[in-house]
Amino acid sequence: MVENNYFILNLNKPNEIADSSWIKPGKVLREVTLTTAGGIAAVDFAARNQIDYVEFDAGWYGPEESTASDASRVDVDPARSKGPLDLHDIIDYANKKNIGILLYVNKKALETQLDQILPIYQQWGIKGLKFGFVNVGSQQATAWLHEAVRKAAQYKLMVDVHDEYRPTGYSRTFPNLITQEGIRGDEESPSSEQSLITMFTRAIAGAGDYTNCYHAVRVTTKMGGKAAQMAKAVMLYSPWQFIYWYDRPADAPHKAGGAGGEHETLIDESENAVAFYRSLPVTWDETKVLKSAIGECGIIARRAGNRWYIAMLGAKVKQDIKIDLSFLGTPDRFKAQLWSQDEQGLAKNTVDRTEFALKNNMFNLTLEPDAGAVLILDKIK
Repeated sequence: MVENNYFILNLNKPNEIADSSWIKPGKVLREVTLTTAGGIAAVDFAARNQIDYVEFDAGWYGPEESTASDASRVDVDPARSKGPLDLHDIIDYANKKNIGILLYVNKKALETQLDQILPIYQQWGIKGLKFGFVNVGSQQATAWLHEAVRKAAQYKLMVDVHDEYRPTGYSRTFPNLITQEGIRGDEESPSSEQSLITMFTRAIAGAGDYTNCYHAVRVTTKMGGKAAQMAKAVMLYSPWQFIYWYDRPADAPHKAGGAGGEHETLIDESENAVAFYRSLPVTWDETKVLKSAIGECGIIARRAGNRWYIAMLGAKVKQDIKIDLSFLGTPDRFKAQLWSQDEQGLAKNTVDRTEFALKNNMFNLTLEPDAGAVLILDKIK
């Protein structure tokens, strides 16, 4: 069912957007300092590391839960940032670097200002919106949300719906609805066990914005380590893949309080793992579930072009992983790189990267409790 999670999509009408060339998946970096300097640093980091979008989070137009906040203008919430934030300069700068800018808008502004702000954002050069805390569950709430997605499409704006909305397959009819949360992602510090429940239950319904983080303290204390995060970025599908969720570029201003949590987590670009995220696809040509033990262990293989990513995640106890690679046809025609953490790597908070040649159809690995790994296979021409 995970391999064929288009069932719900196919219950919806076909694409109604005549020209959908402006709808583009990609990796996203969240900007939480809400400053001009932080925005420029985020755009530069994105350009260096093949990240397609920078999203300005809650607070850029004032307190998100206040009905007095005006989402048609930039007015930084002082509780989140001292500013200054020249969003228009950042948009111009990002355009020169071919980086798209996304904006978070809370439901309070969406419900009162939607028709006003959509043409304004198109004029500004915004590529998409992240809807926050929308009402969910009732027929009225779903009808309102779908109408908002249709209206956004009129202004060539993509949409990511955050918080409790679960996919209904409406992305087939209006593919500018790129992704949605409705998932217990990394904001909730899920255990590996919880993640292995999510990827074989919620993931059946469609794309899930999992807010993947990497450097944050919670990764090592609660979430199975950095290699587990890398594995989840492959295993949990989202055409907009937020990465480094709680992290920010090293040259961004110091951030205290507000979005981003209490810990300052700066991205170390000298780490090998930056290369992993830099080359990570967000859409796939083929998916194979090689093992699915809900809450215990999972192995999911995804192909983009001639490259396979085989992601592994275990929970609670050591896992002896055995993968039959015969689906590759001729495994010896592939070169391999493994991203993993053994017991020592977990203790040191480092990810090991090894390269080797495949010699037969079997790949074996022992995963530490709650840990993950990713095997990348490149076809030799």
